[in-house]
Amino acid sequence: MMISRRGTLRLAALGTAAALVSKPSFATNKVRIGVLKFGTVSWALDTLKHHRFDTANGIDLEVVDFAGEDATNVALLAGAIDMIVSDWLWVSRQRSEGVGLTLVPYSTAVGAIMVKEGAPIRTITDLKGKKLGVAGGPLDKSWLLIQALARRDHRLDLAATSDVVFGAPPLISEKAMQGELDAVLNFWHFCARLEANGFRRLIGADAAAQALGASGAVSALGYVFHDKWANEHPDAIRGFIKASAQSKDLLARSDDEWLRLAPVIRAQGEELAKLRDRYREGIPRRPVAEDAADAGKLYRVLAEIGGEKLVGRAPEMAPGTFWQVPPQ
Repeated sequence: MMISRRGTLRLAALGTAAALVSKPSFATNKVRIGVLKFGTVSWALDTLKHHRFDTANGIDLEVVDFAGEDATNVALLAGAIDMIVSDWLWVSRQRSEGVGLTLVPYSTAVGAIMVKEGAPIRTITDLKGKKLGVAGGPLDKSWLLIQALARRDHRLDLAATSDVVFGAPPLISEKAMQGELDAVLNFWHFCARLEANGFRRLIGADAAAQALGASGAVSALGYVFHDKWANEHPDAIRGFIKASAQSKDLLARSDDEWLRLAPVIRAQGEELAKLRDRYREGIPRRPVAEDAADAGKLYRVLAEIGGEKLVGRAPEMAPGTFWQVPPQ
């Protein structure tokens, strides 16, 4: 049977229409997130993309790799990307200076002071006169919180009474393993790797935070974005939050997912297990309002010890630092 060209085009059109009807269509919203190429945030995002949680929630997540934190900050402020991961101190300072950034909690995982299992250091006061390596610099939140606790409870100025050495996280861990440092304060994932290699936690920044007034685990980091962007793209931000929650739920319950991620994490065996367990402990579980209230308490502690170099001229955490999901 011969079919005319017009008939062929008509059949093609009908076939396309039938395909569109037979398959559910999802309007996708582009979300561009900037991350450190080898950072821990990439673990959750790899899970999110691998299992297509973004597509399932109506978004198209584009992960943009950066070499350093400053580069991600600049890109967000310039509008080159929609979202990054950073802490609430930075967000609050930006808001206080007129930049409308906000965040949703990402992780409560924080650093700790680590010592070798057999070390005679048992309490924070034992750090007096010891060589202490600190990652993140003199204004690192964990370092400031532990200093504040030492001053309040023991009248101990750790910065003055210990031999403090600042350095990049990998270097600090390496020097600890080599025995060149008596104790180290490092980021949570470096601490987890040390735990798997014969170290123990002396005190965590989370314990210091709760001793200083927090009622629970406080999110150290959050997904940061412009509130103007969120208001203009409500489906995108809701879809991202749902997709992120699904990826974290999978990481919280599936050991197999961690085995799949092992090449990305660059760990195996006991080290992978420690990273998995500490990551799971850091998944936020509280209402955002509680998180924000405790962050406000800690802000005042940090402002007192870190001063204007840390928080600028704002004595209180800026309202709106933590974003509240609007009702649908």
